[in-house]
Amino acid sequence: MEINFFTSPQVLAFAATFLLSLIAGPIIIPLLKRLRFGQTIRDDGPATHLKKMGIPTIGGLIFIIPMILTALYFAPKYPQIIPMLLVTIGFAIIGLMDDLIKVIKKNKDGLSAGQKTVGQVLVSAAFALYVALDPSLGTGMILPFLGIDAIWEIPLWLYIPFIVLILYFFVNSVNLTDGVDGLAAGVTLIVTVFFTIVAMVRGEWDFVKLFCSITAGGCLGFLAFNIYPAKVIMGDTGSLALGGVVSAAAVVMKMPWILLVVGAIYAVESLSVIIQVGSFKLRGKRVFKMAPIHHHFELSGWKETKVVTVFWLITIVLCLIGFATLRFKFF
Repeated sequence: MEINFFTSPQVLAFAATFLLSLIAGPIIIPLLKRLRFGQTIRDDGPATHLKKMGIPTIGGLIFIIPMILTALYFAPKYPQIIPMLLVTIGFAIIGLMDDLIKVIKKNKDGLSAGQKTVGQVLVSAAFALYVALDPSLGTGMILPFLGIDAIWEIPLWLYIPFIVLILYFFVNSVNLTDGVDGLAAGVTLIVTVFFTIVAMVRGEWDFVKLFCSITAGGCLGFLAFNIYPAKVIMGDTGSLALGGVVSAAAVVMKMPWILLVVGAIYAVESLSVIIQVGSFKLRGKRVFKMAPIHHHFELSGWKETKVVTVFWLITIVLCLIGFATLRFKFF
């Protein structure tokens, strides 16, 4: 596997999106401030988050716009990048609608749960159907621990709802992860680098390698403005889009299960909410001081920076485990 580092498309795409995001930040952040698109903070959240009130939100546009521009530039040579871009934009639009309701109507809840679910299921179903019916992709799935050549074919009637569930769960899980400065963008940066490296082993995954490189560059550029103390918050616009990217990448590479490994932080964030709500409804008691779980650690005395650093490091370790489950060979 030889790569000319300085001229490889994925490196150029990463660099382009990174630089465009750095340029977009100083343009978009003042615009969001002028529009008074400030973040609304939960009343029951950590007291330390009250200072975030009014920080510009919908900042996901800082990396989404560069991602779109870079992807369209490479699309003529890598046309399969377009469906991945469309599913990302689809989830971003749902997030944007949610964010606009919050900031314009001063409604911290945004879209109703039902409205979000309908939109997300429609986008997920459209993408699942595309993958299933595309002869170059299909309904195969790589089996864990048996290597990337061990593929199990799944019946269409089972594959579609399973993939819809995967996308729905992880898109919302990434959304829940976006609760402290730099967490969602940093974890997703690491996960997309993982997918970029794995995609290098097969030529038919070149478009995945490229799109994940584009996303990683956007995340790194966004972190320049979102790392603690954040100057901007990505909002649902950004977090749902990033959830779309990692979910779509796993699906087209026939390894949705790998998200339970490399994206375990996402999954744990969601599970902590499910456990918290279920425990309170059944027993009248809470398991965590607050959910999602990153808030539990904050209320336990961890600073935001410690939560983010530890979760980043855990994700790096999980990605190394992910390589092992694929029996991945670097040389």
